[in-house]
Amino acid sequence: MAKEFWNSKYSTEEYIYGTEPNAYFKSLLDNYKPGSILLPGDGEGRNAVYAAKKGWQVTAFDYSTTAKEKAEKLAKKEHVKINYFVSDIETFSLETKFDLISIIFLHLPPDLRSLAHRNLIHHLKPGGKMILECYAKEQLAHKTGGPKSIDLLYSKELLKNDFQELKIQLLIQEEIYHSEGTHHQGKASVLRMIAEKN
Repeated sequence: MAKEFWNSKYSTEEYIYGTEPNAYFKSLLDNYKPGSILLPGDGEGRNAVYAAKKGWQVTAFDYSTTAKEKAEKLAKKEHVKINYFVSDIETFSLETKFDLISIIFLHLPPDLRSLAHRNLIHHLKPGGKMILECYAKEQLAHKTGGPKSIDLLYSKELLKNDFQELKIQLLIQEEIYHSEGTHHQGKASVLRMIAEKN
């Protein structure tokens, strides 16, 4: 079901979330020394391509084959190389562990979410960082992007529980204004996290 939904959503010429990187992701990445990065649910590749332009070794994936095609097209246009594959987030397995994993607006049903987050933690190197921006439950009132079901939205408590084996360095909820393509426009309630693996 999810694959069909996202393939349909991405089957436009336009990049529905734009081609510029997520602002929070960019603000952090610009201050980190490049290394290996994993981008789960990276959609049309805007963040993967930006990371590659900044010198990172990029691995990204998504449910959607259409997203992969658009991400690779964007990478080619920007003259960078990304390793992009199609996979479920809760079951993917790589031998590689990463210096940085970035979760940007990746919303999953509760039963899959906890499995996916555990799987991502497993793929993080000791000393590696996990960064996240997602919609808080209060986002339902804004109607400026994100899931329409409260079960797919997050809270601080939920994130603390899912990432309890990491050292959480920052976890805040903020009201922001964002402009990302045609699907993320206007005032939004987001959660932002930085955590490190011991």
